[in-house]
Amino acid sequence: QVQVVESGGGLVQPGGSLRLSCAASGTIFDINVMSWDRQAPGKERELVATVDRDAGRDYLDSVKGRFTISSISRDNAGNMVYLQMNELKPEDTAVYYCNAYVVDWSNRWKDYWGQGTQVTVSS
Repeated sequence: QVQVVESGGGLVQPGGSLRLSCAASGTIFDINVMSWDRQAPGKERELVATVDRDAGRDYLDSVKGRFTISSISRDNAGNMVYLQMNELKPEDTAVYYCNAYVVDWSNRWKDYWGQGTQVTVSS
């Protein structure tokens, strides 16, 4: 099995910063892309940032210059990716979900999602 776990959400004032962490662990034979989505109340889910194993990155237009996704790295917790969020705005308030696109125990490429972490930007 593959587990994806996010952490680092919370309440922050406008203009503040947060760093989200994501760990993908378990039976992973290969990993291609990790990404962050978000979903605000009453809105559709949107892709915020992606990074591939060659460190290619892409961002939602509204977060360019404010958010930075790290390269995919490995430590004891598994395959890691971080989302550094600066100059946060109230419209960034959402549940943030991490995704990992991996080859799992079935030897097939599959998407795995975490449970999400709440980010609230408010004064």
